[in-house]
Amino acid sequence: MSLNPQTKSAAVRARLKYPVIDSDGHTIEFAPAVNDYLKQIAGPELLSRFDSVNDLVAAGGWHRQTRQERFDRRNIRPPWWGFPSKNTLDRATTTLPKLLYRRMEQFGLDFTVVYPTLAMYAAHLREDELRRTLSRAFNMYHADLFREFSDRITPVAVIPMHTPEEAISELDFVVRELGMKVVMMAGNVRRPLPIVEQRAPETARLTFWVDNLAVDSLYDYDPVWSKCVELGVAPTFHSSSMGWGSRNSISSYVYNHIGNFAAAGEAVCKALFLGGVIRRFPKLHCAFLEGGAGWACTLYSDLVSHWSKRNRHNVQNYNPASFDRELFRDLCHRYGTPLIQDRLHSLEAGERLTGPDEDPSTLDEFAACGIERPEEIRDIFVRNFYFGCEADDPMNAWAFNARVNPHGARLNAIFSSDIGHWDVPDMTEVTNEAYELVEHGLITEDDFRDFVFGNPARLWTSMNPDFFKGTTIEGAVRQFLEENQRPSS
Repeated sequence: MSLNPQTKSAAVRARLKYPVIDSDGHTIEFAPAVNDYLKQIAGPELLSRFDSVNDLVAAGGWHRQTRQERFDRRNIRPPWWGFPSKNTLDRATTTLPKLLYRRMEQFGLDFTVVYPTLAMYAAHLREDELRRTLSRAFNMYHADLFREFSDRITPVAVIPMHTPEEAISELDFVVRELGMKVVMMAGNVRRPLPIVEQRAPETARLTFWVDNLAVDSLYDYDPVWSKCVELGVAPTFHSSSMGWGSRNSISSYVYNHIGNFAAAGEAVCKALFLGGVIRRFPKLHCAFLEGGAGWACTLYSDLVSHWSKRNRHNVQNYNPASFDRELFRDLCHRYGTPLIQDRLHSLEAGERLTGPDEDPSTLDEFAACGIERPEEIRDIFVRNFYFGCEADDPMNAWAFNARVNPHGARLNAIFSSDIGHWDVPDMTEVTNEAYELVEHGLITEDDFRDFVFGNPARLWTSMNPDFFKGTTIEGAVRQFLEENQRPSS
């Protein structure tokens, strides 16, 4: 086993005049140790239910079912063979912080934010006691496991979001008692359809709707966002959308996996924007992990386009009250073929021509976010939102293309290695792969600096100016922020 730091990524890092911040590495929890925390919190009787996490990963026992059972229940093909195995050194690195710390020079990294693996699923469990207890156990485990390596590594706490109360309780605990600096919130909650619960409660667990936490949500989550501002933690989201819509193959994990983090990120990002969360909490800065920047550029462009056509003034272009029915009939008589002309007598005035009238109070779908100019959409995206991008994704370049993005926007792509999962066959390649965008002429050296250092530095200090205090890159971050100040939000 060699820990030789002479790698391509190390060579890239050696040429840079700034640190490299990885905003989304992963650790794989050591279950026997987590068990001890479960015993401490809830006693041994809860240990037998720890398997629920694995059952969730396995989509309710997919491997134990016949193909017909999977088809009948529409149990999707779950993640499988998702961790390094042949590369045993990398597999051990994901579990042992001391080994990760030793190897960071190999990876070309100066600092890394480490997200959980099993805990990500724990936050989405339907069973209240198990979800909250497992989340608490994982958070205590990670805080203790990584504490002595805090100058270069910080772990992420998982925050269940089924109710605002449970989210606030865990936020207070992880920040005030455990001293954790990064939180990963469940970015959506799958809730049973109320009508199914009423009419067929035995099948309610097989149906769901997706609560996006901000638009048409079951709860008012404003107290949660307020708590984030109070505690100085940026909400980050790293949830899956496997099982939604078309991502429900019973045989292909790849089919279900492609685009799933992007879809989940888009859902909560779009909701936070249209639901007016950022207008009410302008100091809130959010990150959406592992989905890349392509979806963010598309969402941003779509919001600008939709606002320009459907803001409260321009939406009147489609008001049925302004439709000239007589002119329409006259034009049909003059220019229509017999197929149309011979049937005009049966066309009723009103709905068949233009659709029903609408409640005037519902016409402005941008009211909650308070947008008056399209540039304000740009300002929110470039100030409040950050987008985690893996090293090998060529679409990362789109985020920096101010010529394509409306109103010259450069979106905040942040380097997110995903080390620890199957997406990264060799951890020593991540920084080198990210730099290939510069070598291929897709982004500039300055873009790369923003990608791996500037944007992450802004994100993590946006709500906690002392985020990097006591770390090996404290001075570099302070100097960068002083030299590259943005207007405050």
